[in-house]
Amino acid sequence: MVRGKVQMKKIEDATSRQVTFSKRRNGLLKKAYELSVLCDAQVAVIVFSQNGRLYEFSSSNMSKILERYREYTKDVPTNKFGDDYIQQLKLESANMAEKIQLLEISKRKLLGQSVSCCSYDELKEIEDQLQRSLLRVRQRKAQLYMEQIDQLRCQESNLLQENAKLTEMWQRVENSQVEAEEEEAAPYCSSRQSLEVDTELFIGLPKQGCSL
Repeated sequence: MVRGKVQMKKIEDATSRQVTFSKRRNGLLKKAYELSVLCDAQVAVIVFSQNGRLYEFSSSNMSKILERYREYTKDVPTNKFGDDYIQQLKLESANMAEKIQLLEISKRKLLGQSVSCCSYDELKEIEDQLQRSLLRVRQRKAQLYMEQIDQLRCQESNLLQENAKLTEMWQRVENSQVEAEEEEAAPYCSSRQSLEVDTELFIGLPKQGCSL
C-alpha cells in the first residue's frame, strides 16, 4: 500500500505528534550513526523535544565535536547573508531570467512562431540551425540503426553457433541410438543363422552304401 504524502505542517493531534516525533527521532539518530560508520565522519545530533527533553548522538566525544564546531565558525561572519551577497543573488537571478527569455524566444522561432518580424538574415540563421539540427538527428538515427544491426548480427552469430552445437549433439544421440539398436539385434541374427535347417525336398529311394 502506497503511503500518502505527509504535509509539512505541525501535527495538531498530540498523540500522533508524539508518535511521529519518536519514530522520526529514532530514524534521525540511526541515519547519523550510519553516516558516521560508513563515511568515517564526525557526527553530532542534538534534539530537544517539545517538553524540553534532550536526545543526542555523537560519533565521538560530544564536547570535542562542539569545540571543533566553535573553532570552525569563529572566523565566519555572523551576517553572511549581507547586502552584497543579496545583490549578487539578485544579479545572478536577473541574468538567469534573461537567458531563459532568450531561449524561449529562440524556441518559438524554431517552431515557426513569431517569425513575421524576423529579418532575412535571422530567418537564414534559423534555417541553418534547423538544417544542422536535422543533420545531427539523422546522424544519431543512423548510428542507432548501425548499433541495432550490429546487435542483431551478434545475436544471429550466437544463434548459429548454438544451433550447430545442438545439431551436433542430436547427431551424437541419434548415432548412439542406432549403434545400441544394432548391438541389440546382433545376437538374434546369429541365433537365427545357427538354427536354420536344410529343408530341401528329395524324391526317390534313399541312398545306400551297396546295391541289392
